Amino acid sequence: MRPLLAPVLLLATACGLGARRPVPAPAPASAGFTQLRSAIEHRISAVPGAQAGVWLLDLGTGETLAVNAGTRFHAASTMKVPVMIELFRRHDAGELRLDSAIVLRNEFRSIVDGSPYSLDALDDSDSSLYAKTGQRVTLRELNERMITRSSNLATNAVIELLDATRVDATAHALGATTMQVRRGVEDGKAFSAGLNNTTSARDLGVLMAALAQDRAASRASCEAMRAILRRQEFNDEIPAGLPRGTPVAHKTGWITATTHDAAIVYPSNRPPYVLVVLTRAIPERKVAQALMAGISRDVWQAVARR
Repeated sequence: MRPLLAPVLLLATACGLGARRPVPAPAPASAGFTQLRSAIEHRISAVPGAQAGVWLLDLGTGETLAVNAGTRFHAASTMKVPVMIELFRRHDAGELRLDSAIVLRNEFRSIVDGSPYSLDALDDSDSSLYAKTGQRVTLRELNERMITRSSNLATNAVIELLDATRVDATAHALGATTMQVRRGVEDGKAFSAGLNNTTSARDLGVLMAALAQDRAASRASCEAMRAILRRQEFNDEIPAGLPRGTPVAHKTGWITATTHDAAIVYPSNRPPYVLVVLTRAIPERKVAQALMAGISRDVWQAVARR
């Protein structure tokens, strides 16, 4: 198997430990990728009013493809990827243990004025966790729920412990230089003030590539994070465009008229690739999912069949 190449020129280390080393720059796009770009742009334009950002990295060749990849979107639940990375980096550094437990509370402070707010289980994709409010829950379980079920309650508990500013700094250090991780989820006052978590397709792709290449944290932690991402329970976006049974480590995110997915895809016959698709201004989620699955299918046909 050919070595995995990096997407951008970065200086990266696992958890900030060890010597920094330069990573090769991406290879130029091939003619096949030029045709793929046209196919993706056609799919996007076929959905009235749709806006989308797409970033692809072939980890075998280093080739990249970008369609509006620098455009910033509301991150929705994709911001949980850098939260997980920061959690594992702290574990690697000995600052905390994943098997340590915290008392789970459903009360958080707005970043606007410190006023309290709580989450509604009916608006959370993992309502079962609310039954554990007031109990001690391990960081390992909270992280698992945050990623695989996209639990908002787990996310806010973890990010409150870690501090959003440190999560943001880690994302930037790994090369996601325009990503903004400002807060937990459902902070209504912050949303009204425009203080949102934001990302671009490229930023998310850089983080997923760091996970794929064991640069986001220690090798053991990166392996563990990829395994968690492969247990994702929501699979109607990028995985829906792949042959059945194709392994995918990914994280979805959605809010009103906005649907995202960031993935590491593992073909059986070649090195993996990273694909990120961000969408907005598509009111019907099923329409967005169909667009994303179609882009995923186009990418598979162009990359995995090489």
